[in-house]
Amino acid sequence: GMEKILKKVGEESTEVVMAAIQGDNTQLIHDTADHWFHTLVMLAQAGLNADDVHDELARRFGISGHEEKASRST
Repeated sequence: GMEKILKKVGEESTEVVMAAIQGDNTQLIHDTADHWFHTLVMLAQAGLNADDVHDELARRFGISGHEEKASRST
């Protein structure tokens, strides 16, 4: 269920951060692949998919991070 999926996403997130801190690019690629996989599983569990994320990224294209964040708070 979602709780186990989210636990795995959290674990993989930590592994990505640790690999980046250590500067181990091979491990960073490996852990990022794991993280992406488990994130896709999470999206599927929620009835979503990668296209939903791509659509959101397309919506943000050309907008500064500050503008995008401000648009969410109104």
